[in-house]
Amino acid sequence: MQVSQHRLRRDIEANAEYGGLAVDEGNGRTVLAGTEADRQAREYFCERLRDAGLSVHVDAVGNVVGRWDPESADSDAAPVAAGSHLDSVPEGGIFDGPLGVYAALESVRAMQDAGVEPVRPVEVVNLTEEEGQRFGGGLLGSAVAAGDTTVDEALALEDGEGISLGEALEDIGFRGEGAVDASEWDAWLELHIEQSERLEDADVPAGVVTTITGLTRCEVEFIGEANHAGSTLMGDRSDALAAASEFVLDVEAIANDVVASDSETAVATVGKLDVGPNAPNVISGRTELTIDIRDVERDSVETIVDHARTSLDLIASERDVETTFERPWGREPVPMSDRCRDAMHAAGDEAGIETMDLHSGAAHDTMNIASVTDAGLLFAPSRGGISHNPLEWTDWEDCAAAADVLAGALADLATE
Repeated sequence: MQVSQHRLRRDIEANAEYGGLAVDEGNGRTVLAGTEADRQAREYFCERLRDAGLSVHVDAVGNVVGRWDPESADSDAAPVAAGSHLDSVPEGGIFDGPLGVYAALESVRAMQDAGVEPVRPVEVVNLTEEEGQRFGGGLLGSAVAAGDTTVDEALALEDGEGISLGEALEDIGFRGEGAVDASEWDAWLELHIEQSERLEDADVPAGVVTTITGLTRCEVEFIGEANHAGSTLMGDRSDALAAASEFVLDVEAIANDVVASDSETAVATVGKLDVGPNAPNVISGRTELTIDIRDVERDSVETIVDHARTSLDLIASERDVETTFERPWGREPVPMSDRCRDAMHAAGDEAGIETMDLHSGAAHDTMNIASVTDAGLLFAPSRGGISHNPLEWTDWEDCAAAADVLAGALADLATE
């Protein structure tokens, strides 16, 4: 059994036209949930599902499921499912999400071509609003499928113009009925680009994820005193931005210490600041920032948070500023199912494709689905580790090799 690189490439390149951008280098697209580009991408996907003989169902939040239910399968048996997402970040690349959706479909077509006779149905899935660029924090379709978010809660989410997800899905004709229930799946697999360089550095075409990182967000505020930049002496200042700058460097140092002593996969990032009044001749009276902390080990995340609090207290006393520290949300690390991981490694061995274990530093829909059924995540190499960018690229040979591993694992799980 082998996937068709030609068919897989054809579908990904066709999908890239929807929301496609004119860029100097690479291949860019912008596909936000509930937009015209999203409608076009979904309709093309549904056409390809039906062409392959799959029935199509759209649930109330726009999750699209294509079901292959051959004569060999027990229609009442729990299906095996695979897929990813078709939405993108603004000015994103063409592989993030669509590779997983179309590799899942191509896996079914490869099974059909090879005469595989599964004993349970196979479902190919596109999940709504994974990127969270229009209606909230992301992973929305899988959150509904896993029971973490209700249909009504999801449909009520609004974009910056006050348009709800329900209205947007209605406008593009993809507000269906009911809700996909991931707990009814026997297993779930997702193929995604790595968005890092480990596979490329190792020259390995497929990575089997061991754990999806845990993450937490912390919001920190510094309150000083806004004052004139020219007439306020250096010793008389209460500069919120200067205090925040010292804290940013402390967060970096704390994370590096944890990497050196406890966990090499720990990371901490300050990527967003809001400075007030943000004028060139005014000392900052207020600075807000957000810390993103991630690791596959919960203890290392807690260590970074604790040390960041200590640093903040020290800076507040030394620099005569007031501070606040809030931790609005977090996610625990999510280990992948041994059963699914074993199936992917075995599929790689059977196809003569090398695989390696690695963790995921990014969140994916699979982390929601893993809470209700056996789940596995597979990576294909990313050139230079670039993603969320028109320069995002995975060689077509690597796309096909990773899809072969996915197809073999799906066939194994569907014929158990």
